[in-house]
Amino acid sequence: MLPPRTDAELLSAHRAGDATAFAELVGRHADRMWGVAVRTLGDADDAADAVQEALLAAHRAAHRFRGDSSVRTWLHRILVNACIDRIRHERARPAAAPWPRGDVPGRRDVAGELDTRLAVEDALAELPAHQRVAIVLVDVQGFGMHEVAQILDLPVGTVKSRCARGRTRLAGLLGHLREEGW
Repeated sequence: MLPPRTDAELLSAHRAGDATAFAELVGRHADRMWGVAVRTLGDADDAADAVQEALLAAHRAAHRFRGDSSVRTWLHRILVNACIDRIRHERARPAAAPWPRGDVPGRRDVAGELDTRLAVEDALAELPAHQRVAIVLVDVQGFGMHEVAQILDLPVGTVKSRCARGRTRLAGLLGHLREEGW
């Protein structure tokens, strides 16, 4: 049995005409991309659209991938750009609805956990987009600072400062949770 192909091998196979290679690549990364998009945008429909736009853009731009970063980093950079475009577009339109309250809680969720989750989602929505994206990628999705710097095309120090400023602002917005024992 052959070992699974790497992301770079899949992208190369896609460029060479392998009809299944890009689908396999999407299968590997779609869940994590969804997580970044939904936490960045706060709306499942917008997140689905952003992921779809990013994957379509990646499919079309595969021939331009230079290999300066990992394929995963390249895909997430395209996704973050799609999310930022959506945030900018929403800023240009007047707000029509309040911040969405997230997914329906599962059986294991208790009221306190749900309240905390909603408070965190609301606090994330208060952050400027550049801080929110950095926080979601580093603290929620677990990307390393260097990879986030590549995704956002920024120096590592800028990513660190955006995370630090965002965390400071979140601490102020979520200070009431600490007083409640969360």
